[in-house]
Amino acid sequence: MNEEIQTAFKLLQLLIGMRKRLCVSGFSMFPELQPGDEILFNPKAYRHKLPKVGDIVVARHPYQAKQIIKRVALVLEDGSCFLTGDNPEASTDSRSYGFISLDKILGKVTNKFP
Repeated sequence: MNEEIQTAFKLLQLLIGMRKRLCVSGFSMFPELQPGDEILFNPKAYRHKLPKVGDIVVARHPYQAKQIIKRVALVLEDGSCFLTGDNPEASTDSRSYGFISLDKILGKVTNKFP
């Protein structure tokens, strides 16, 4: 698929609600994601399956009213996830606040936008 078709497909997914859009605001996932990058995530990705180690997810911060983007480092049988940033020096993650319950995982990052 050429780049224009891929961009159109991503936009279509966004418009019909298959994906949600979010802007990266910090350096915790650097170099994979940088501040200002926009990502698309699938809010239905974990309806019938658990996250996998290595997935990049959007989650609710356990103590603040904000969303976070982190990588799944460990998954327990109940679906709780240990989340870490790719850039540990710039990341506040499960090393600080522990496991995140599955109900706080908002979706799986599928790609950058556009």
